Amino acid sequence: VQLQASGGGLVQAGGSMRLSCLASGNILRINDMGWYRQAPGKRRELVASITNGGTTNYADSVKGRFTISRDNAKNTLYLQMNSLKPEDTAVYYCNADSLRLFDGRSLSGRWGQGTKVTVSS
Repeated sequence: VQLQASGGGLVQAGGSMRLSCLASGNILRINDMGWYRQAPGKRRELVASITNGGTTNYADSVKGRFTISRDNAKNTLYLQMNSLKPEDTAVYYCNADSLRLFDGRSLSGRWGQGTKVTVSS
């Protein structure tokens, strides 16, 4: 099972960007998923999370600007980021809290490789 994040890059303040995270492998079900970010010199922090049923949770710093969503049929997680600020600059990581595979196994704590988002002022 692998998580592959994509969509990062350079954007001006006030702009928008959409991140995607594809989970590949023999996956039957993914439970909670989330986006985290880590800025230089700072700890990794939760940006937003979403349950398998679509219940969302956001960090206060991104509420009203970011939207997390998922397509369970495609095992894909998204993060739509609007009104970006320089302080949103970070490496963004996707996470799958736990997964059930078709062969009956359960896995936990899978991370994508990270995608860098840079917001210029």
